[in-house]
Amino acid sequence: MDWTDETDELTAAEAAHLERHLDRLTSADADGDERAVEAALRPRTLDEVVGQVRVRDQLGLVLEAARRRGRAPDHVLLSGPPGLGKTTLAMIIAGEMTSPLRLTSGPAITHAGDLAAILSGLNEGDVLFVDEIHRMSRPAEEMLYMAMEDFRVDVVIGKGPGATAIPLEIPPFTLVGATTRAGLLPGPLRDRFGFTAHLEFYEPHEVDLIVHRSAGLLGVELTDEGSGEIAGRSRGTPRIANRLLRRVRDFAQVRADGVVTREVARAALELYEVDESGLDRLDRGVLDALCRRFGGGPVGISTLAVAVGEERETVEEVAEPFLVRNGLLARTPRGRIATAAGWHHLGLTPPAAPPGGDSTLFDTI
Repeated sequence: MDWTDETDELTAAEAAHLERHLDRLTSADADGDERAVEAALRPRTLDEVVGQVRVRDQLGLVLEAARRRGRAPDHVLLSGPPGLGKTTLAMIIAGEMTSPLRLTSGPAITHAGDLAAILSGLNEGDVLFVDEIHRMSRPAEEMLYMAMEDFRVDVVIGKGPGATAIPLEIPPFTLVGATTRAGLLPGPLRDRFGFTAHLEFYEPHEVDLIVHRSAGLLGVELTDEGSGEIAGRSRGTPRIANRLLRRVRDFAQVRADGVVTREVARAALELYEVDESGLDRLDRGVLDALCRRFGGGPVGISTLAVAVGEERETVEEVAEPFLVRNGLLARTPRGRIATAAGWHHLGLTPPAAPPGGDSTLFDTI
């Protein structure tokens, strides 16, 4: 790019300096360490996957049968909370079948033409991964029905009475759809997947194994106690465990001797505001606002979001599921309320009269 053509306000020397700076920001080497880390920490084969035993065995059977038949595997739908390995499994499917992987996302497919362009570029045996597939536009969904079932799409040319549909043949391919909200998928689309799997949260000992594996790949010296401390605060989610491990590694290198012990991990995670139960700043902010400002509820989610200075969607999709899963917060027809466990987590005494009049929420403690 010739920056001197773009603006008259830059001298040639300034333009050259600016272009060198932008090259560093946009080149493949930008954030190369982080990208390499993310790629290195992902399992490459099903045998390397920790946890998800049932899904791993079922998927392995599907892929092995397809290899023996010499055909593309059935379409695969992976559902579950974020960070559990849906994208990783899609990459593994392509790797196990030695097929190219094409990646896109539901929000990026806003028109049927977008999907037609992607499908027309596929080769036989390709694996097409669509993340957040439930967010595709309705016209694209309807086109996908025929593509999945008959490996063809009808491209409409023109409008009104003069419009004509041109059939476009597509070579056999495997669609891997990932969704965090399987209930939003239309029934006809969900039924066209030959294999569906729901990923569950990982057990603490499984996350501990993942932390140890990642530490070995990162060259981090890690004690068993340090690994357990990180795993215990990772919400049963490998993505969070790997992120916390990298931040604890930074702390150990800068403020300790480089070895991740329990004491180092605790100090690092305290600095990054992740408590012993895995709650972060937003989680505690929501729980604190619910208990201290609104007396434990019930209170609407929009009001809670305003109280913590976040968008409603952020509170509802990021903080609330974890708080509900851990029994710290409950949803009621009148709004969100704090449970006895939520009050005790903040070191507070729950009120004598339970919020919302549901005493069962206070029977746990």
